[in-house]
Amino acid sequence: MEPLDPQRHTEDLFAANREDTEGRNWTYLPEDQGPHPSLDLYRRWAETAASGDDPLWHAIIDTESRRAAGVAAYARIDRISGVIEVGGINYSPRLRRRPAATEAMYLMMRRVFDELGYRRYEWKCGSLNAPSRTAALRLGFCYEGLFRQAVVYKGRSRDTAWFSVIDSKWPALRQGFERWLDPTNFDSEGRQRASLSTLRG
Repeated sequence: MEPLDPQRHTEDLFAANREDTEGRNWTYLPEDQGPHPSLDLYRRWAETAASGDDPLWHAIIDTESRRAAGVAAYARIDRISGVIEVGGINYSPRLRRRPAATEAMYLMMRRVFDELGYRRYEWKCGSLNAPSRTAALRLGFCYEGLFRQAVVYKGRSRDTAWFSVIDSKWPALRQGFERWLDPTNFDSEGRQRASLSTLRG
């Protein structure tokens, strides 16, 4: 994970996103995040995104290629209450269903609890976004409920599903992540030997 740097990351991210030829990545993301028809327009988005501190955007770097392959942000940052949200997650096809995608979420969660000392980490998504809901549960977030007609985006009304991890649950989750990410948990083809949910107990 690296802070989003338009100079270093834009070309890699734009190229990685173009591999999503059917445009499925953008279904549940806000219009300003993409898709962008040109590199210049994507660079403008990255420059605007990188200039703010809430959301605080990060590039997800594929450690094998050393190229940026996705983004995610800390958002709705409430330091006084110790609450922070992860959002804007966009995995290009280069990251999907790869250990790096899980590791990115682990690293963001670890920073929230172990380095920054937050009490609560939130994940929110549209109720129809089945992949996001599944991912939240796989990563150890607890489903908390549905906020009906919470927002309107792309001309549609969205019910928002809320998930969270709280600090008291983090030590067990951290142990599960670290066991799952251990190289011995993967065979020579890169397939997991034990699932994350199994290793979490």
